Formats: sequence, C-alpha cells, structure tokens
Amino acid sequence: MPEPHLRAADSDRAAVATVLGQAMSDGRLTVAEYDERLARAYTARTFGELAPLTADLPRSAGASAARPAGAVAETAADPAAACGGVPGRHLWAVWGSWASTALIVLAVWAVSSIGAGEFLYFWPFWVIVPWGAMLAFGTLGDRLRPGDRDHRRLHG
Repeated sequence: MPEPHLRAADSDRAAVATVLGQAMSDGRLTVAEYDERLARAYTARTFGELAPLTADLPRSAGASAARPAGAVAETAADPAAACGGVPGRHLWAVWGSWASTALIVLAVWAVSSIGAGEFLYFWPFWVIVPWGAMLAFGTLGDRLRPGDRDHRRLHG
C-alpha cells in the first residue's frame, strides 16, 4: 500500500466508491453510511484519507475491487482493471448506486407526500443532484484526461 501521505488519483477514489457501492448492495453499509463515506472518498486527497473508508469492510471473494485503495493503485492505474478488468464496470457500479439511492429517496418522499395529503418540500433534490453532479464531473473528467484517452486507445 502506498504511503498515507501520497496523493490519491481519481481512479483510486473511483475504486473506493466501487467497494463502498458493493458493500451497500451486500447490506454491509446503510444508505446513510454509504452516502457519508462516498462523500469523504470523493473529497479525499491522500491514500491516508481513503484507507479508513474501507478498512472495516471484508474483501469480496475473487473481486479485486475490494482491495484497499493503495493496493488498487499499486496493481493497476486503470479503474477498469481494478474492477475485474471489465472496461466501464466501475462506472456502472458507481452510477448504479446513485440511481438506486435516488429511487429510494424519491419513494420515501412520494410516500411521505401521499401520507401528508400534499406535496412536501422536495428534499431528495439535495441527495440526488449534488451527488449526481459529482459523479458526472468525475465521469467526464476521467474520459477527457489526455493520458487516459491514449491509454484506452492502446489497451482497449
């Protein structure tokens, strides 16, 4: 694992987000824990800030994405390789977690509004939009980075 003071890359943050999404879908994290850890992952600057986010989660059997962020950075700079070698799989995991959480908070808001007999304040906006914007910027940033574009052209 790299030293804790070294700066983490976007691919390291994406790999941690994938691990967190898998942990939430496995029932190891609540939505609130997942949301809090994901926000910390995307604001982390160093490996020392990323490592504690997955330290209490077990490694998935056979899944290289469950490695700590440092192990991912040592073995593969490409986030697709960190997720089992399937290009774009990390994007499906991250966006899938966002979509499932969006559906949950929309359902809670809708049931609450129906129970109240009127449309309540649309609080899901504060969960869906900022998180979606962070993911969109991260996704576009990964795709627009010149070095990554050359890497994808050469390696698939």
